Amino acid sequence: MTRQRVVLITIGVMMSLFMASMESTVIATAMPTIVGELGGLASYSWVFAIYMLTSTTAGPIFGKLSDIYGRRPIYMAAIALFIAGSLLCGAAMSMPMLIAARALQGLGAGGLLPLAFIIVGDIFTFEQRAKVQGLFSGVWGVSSVIGPLIGGFLVDQISWHWVFLINIPPGLIAAALVWTAWQDPERGEAKRPAIDYAGAALLSVGVVTLLLGLSDLSSPLSWGLLAAAAASTAALIVVELRAAAPILPVRLIMRDRMFAVACAHGVLAGWVLFGSMSYVPLFVQGVLGTTATQAGSTLTPMLLGWVVTSIVASRLMLRFSYRSLAITGMLGFVLGTFLLSRVRPDMGQLELVVALSLMGFGMGASIPSFLIAVQSSVARTDLGSATATVQFSRTIGGTFGVAVLGVILATSLTAALQASGIAPDSVPLGDLLGGGGAASLEGGARAALATALSHTFGSTLWIAIMALAVTFLAPRGNVGDLRSRRAAEDAAAAEGAVAAH
Repeated sequence: MTRQRVVLITIGVMMSLFMASMESTVIATAMPTIVGELGGLASYSWVFAIYMLTSTTAGPIFGKLSDIYGRRPIYMAAIALFIAGSLLCGAAMSMPMLIAARALQGLGAGGLLPLAFIIVGDIFTFEQRAKVQGLFSGVWGVSSVIGPLIGGFLVDQISWHWVFLINIPPGLIAAALVWTAWQDPERGEAKRPAIDYAGAALLSVGVVTLLLGLSDLSSPLSWGLLAAAAASTAALIVVELRAAAPILPVRLIMRDRMFAVACAHGVLAGWVLFGSMSYVPLFVQGVLGTTATQAGSTLTPMLLGWVVTSIVASRLMLRFSYRSLAITGMLGFVLGTFLLSRVRPDMGQLELVVALSLMGFGMGASIPSFLIAVQSSVARTDLGSATATVQFSRTIGGTFGVAVLGVILATSLTAALQASGIAPDSVPLGDLLGGGGAASLEGGARAALATALSHTFGSTLWIAIMALAVTFLAPRGNVGDLRSRRAAEDAAAAEGAVAAH
């Protein structure tokens, strides 16, 4: 592929990655205005949840379809769904219409997010990928964090409709660039494996029931949904072990230690990262007494640490072991999580900045390291599903984290308020998130929130330590060793196929 084509594809894919990851957070600052215009306060959380549901479920499915049918047609299908969903969101006249459009938009995003990293694995050599992959990880991190800032600006200066409509022009440009420049390799006349419809259905049911079950653990219905999720997962494992072209590469997880470690790291690190990102602004606004805008900007140190380290670590993989870089990053991640677990009303901004910067450093060093190592160790036929599954593991871990930390926060806050002699009902959680901020949290209530958040962040410390322990299980050696081992296995498989004929 010519250099010009590679540049055009890279620009197009980077644009679509930015849009898809930004849409998961950009709506946060627009929702109060949207609810004020469309109504439907009871459906508030579904605008977020439905996007997460559909995008999480769709990721591994799109990854496997791209292995079977090629990257270009599957990418075009994903971006078409995303653009159509964005257009319908911008045109929504009611809350149910907005929720339905967000579901469609999430389906498209579920394809764009993993395909961005899959395509990078296709068009770049290892040396080039080590330089570019960190940049793509940085784009993903930047877009997720600045989403609320962009949403706030569009709502204040133009209209909430443009939170969605802004995706259409760059989406069309990205689609045109990739369609024009991408060339899928010839696949010959070999029969394509059948699509794993049963696996796709069970994965969808499992993720949907899991996320719905985690939304309210105090309800008997939630425990029924969690039981259904467990049953679906067990059935999924059985089906995927027998499928010719599984959506979720269970066999690969069982036989490839590198891939299994990367997925386990994704679940645990995602749990800590997304859980912390969701509740740090609440601490800054509700306990330290800052404004909502200042609370949102508190995540900037994590963003900068993530982006800079992603770029540097990816280049260092040319000289150092991926395992050493990942372990170093996770040591910083654990230290940052420890500092965050010590939140208190008199906590200084500097201590918070250091904690978040260390966590960003940890993700920036470990995520590209594991992703590049996985892409170097799996067969090309499994590249799409393997990359999508690593992305999926981080997303599903984040979903666990946000849900479980929400339960811990609510339980700890109730206990802390009662210990201070304050009726929990007198301090509604809505006040913590509203414009009143710390004004409504005087004395014991404010201290109770700090105590509850300390317990909440303290629980993530144990998960971060588990993520570090899992990292030590990664195979020794550098990415070059993984590539050589993969090449030898491919050569042996090819010789076996020839001998069989």
